[in-house]
Amino acid sequence: MKQSIKVIGFDADDTLWMNETYYRETEQQFVKLMQSYGDEKRVMQTLMHTELKNLPLYGYGAKGFMLSMMETALEVSNAGANAAVFDGVIALGKDLLNKPVILLDGARRVLQHFKGRYPMILATKGDLLDQERKLRKSGLDSCFHHIEIMSDKKEENYRRLLKHLGVKPEEFMMVGNSLKSDVLPLLKLGAWGVHVPYHTTWVHEETNEDPQQWERFRKLEKLSDLINLLNDETNH
Repeated sequence: MKQSIKVIGFDADDTLWMNETYYRETEQQFVKLMQSYGDEKRVMQTLMHTELKNLPLYGYGAKGFMLSMMETALEVSNAGANAAVFDGVIALGKDLLNKPVILLDGARRVLQHFKGRYPMILATKGDLLDQERKLRKSGLDSCFHHIEIMSDKKEENYRRLLKHLGVKPEEFMMVGNSLKSDVLPLLKLGAWGVHVPYHTTWVHEETNEDPQQWERFRKLEKLSDLINLLNDETNH
């Protein structure tokens, strides 16, 4: 493994910095905002359905989430929600966009360790401006040779990325918290996939597919374990 890997890719949200926790908090605030129109279960189920339905239109990120909250408010209230509700939704969306970027344990240490040893890329999906803002606020941007903000993370997206980078799949390792988006697509292409679970996972990122069938799959308890996985036995 050590001899074959030439480039390491990192996911951003919930791999390098906190993200999903903010969305869960915003969902709970939205439920409170809608409490006059529906109970928590109905509001949450409607929001989830609306989000998934809108992904092909809006993509990933806080702006699409805010639009889905607005649509949910209309549906749950039978178009009876007043202006204060929509003002509240807009405020929740803006607050989500302005959340502080809190690095996860080991993120800075790992990137600093591998800087100069491997070319590193950031491969993340979401809204362009939002992801650029988070990267800038993280202070990690100087660690990466290339930054790719993707519309989605499927096999074809990664195939184009590897072609652009001029890297063979077996020479590439992707590190991330989502089996569905960060690991399985790479394993299927013949690359290395490293899963570092985060305590909270969006339902859309859940999968029943077992990655253990691929020999290039690795699972780590924490991001800093990547240093031991890729030690300095090989000079780069």
